[in-house]
Amino acid sequence: MDFSQVLAISIFLLMFFFIIRGKMHRYIPAMLAAGVVIFVLFLVVMRNGHAVTEVLNLQPLFQRSFWLPGHGVHVEASGINWQTIIFIAGMMVMVEGLADAGFFRWMCLFIARLVKYKVVSIMLVFMVLSGILSMFIDSITVLLFLAAITIELARLLKFDPIPIIIAEIFASNVGGSATMSGDPPNIIIGTSLGYSFSDFITNTGPIALISLFAAMAFFFFAFRKKLQAQHVDENITKSYPQPSSAITNRKHFIIASGLFLFIVVLLITHAQTGLSVGLIGVIAAVLALAVAGRKWLHLIRRLDWKTLLFFIGLFIVVGGLEQTGVLEKVAEFIGNISGGNVLLVITLILWISAFSSALVDNIPFAATMVPIIRELAATQGLDQGSLSWTLALGADIGGNATPIGASSNVVGTAIAEKEGHHISWGRYMKYAVPATLLVLGLCQLYLMLRYT
Repeated sequence: MDFSQVLAISIFLLMFFFIIRGKMHRYIPAMLAAGVVIFVLFLVVMRNGHAVTEVLNLQPLFQRSFWLPGHGVHVEASGINWQTIIFIAGMMVMVEGLADAGFFRWMCLFIARLVKYKVVSIMLVFMVLSGILSMFIDSITVLLFLAAITIELARLLKFDPIPIIIAEIFASNVGGSATMSGDPPNIIIGTSLGYSFSDFITNTGPIALISLFAAMAFFFFAFRKKLQAQHVDENITKSYPQPSSAITNRKHFIIASGLFLFIVVLLITHAQTGLSVGLIGVIAAVLALAVAGRKWLHLIRRLDWKTLLFFIGLFIVVGGLEQTGVLEKVAEFIGNISGGNVLLVITLILWISAFSSALVDNIPFAATMVPIIRELAATQGLDQGSLSWTLALGADIGGNATPIGASSNVVGTAIAEKEGHHISWGRYMKYAVPATLLVLGLCQLYLMLRYT
């Protein structure tokens, strides 16, 4: 490796170290590391102003194709993924609007009554809900409102929401691996290599379903004692308010709920309508602000700017790894040592993708791996489909292992922290890492039996 590659890796590891320490909000080391990448790595060491332009990636914002890419077209991103940033910001505004309308409080009261206020049952029901919704809706969206519901419910029933939020994050990434629209890496793989929704659900769908049940069993045994210890007295539950009490303005509630369903439909059909997720985020924000009326400024002020800055900083630092060729070297390593053995290739892609996606956001890694998948299939006679499903499972499932492995992890933990429930790296990984290894083991077995 040359000096620029060593420096890019060092910056990333140093940022990673300070994020893990948790002594400061994670956006601070991310933004500081991003500044070092731009001014030291790109401008001083590499003397490459073009790398700065590519990583900042501002030009696409002024192109029609960014907002309206067209039917079935994937919006390519290098460096800062503004589609993700804008989408998350827009959904944050809409979620705040739904909260003001009483949507989350109504839902949490309804679910609480449905499962008779049993905290363990709430966790299992929310895992199923998270997994199924993430098959059709971006997992970021699912965690945005599901984590908010969990925290609202925790306030009411006086239990610790962190175990349930960790379980929800895990379920969302497992469920998202089942379909092309579930997780961003799947969208990249599907649109780049020409796979459809049905291709994914018939190949990654079966193991995703098995893995979801396995994850539910794992988290049930991991958190059962802790959650059962927070048993709610049945006599107290009789005094809890009816779900309808959460609705202070019925008209506002109906409009806000309708807006939410409308945005969900846009997300599910965006490949068919040709709308980018960035544009859908803008639509969500504009309509939510319009529905809020005079309270629009209140929604803007509650926007979680720190999380958005963290995403921007993370994308820039990962962009440093991309521009210096570090991620490409990782991808090429797989091709160099495979020797055409399909079992070895599948094993390498699955576990290297999983490990890399736990440390580096799985979106740029998946984008880097796609041409390697295509080359391996063409030069070594391997089935492109089996390699693609392996990459999808490795990137999606591996992203579960750390709080920054996937966008939904960052969003879920950020919502918890915003409401005063800090999820440390140690506590998150204590449960997420063994669960990830369990599911990856199932994926390895499935891929071996079906494709070798």
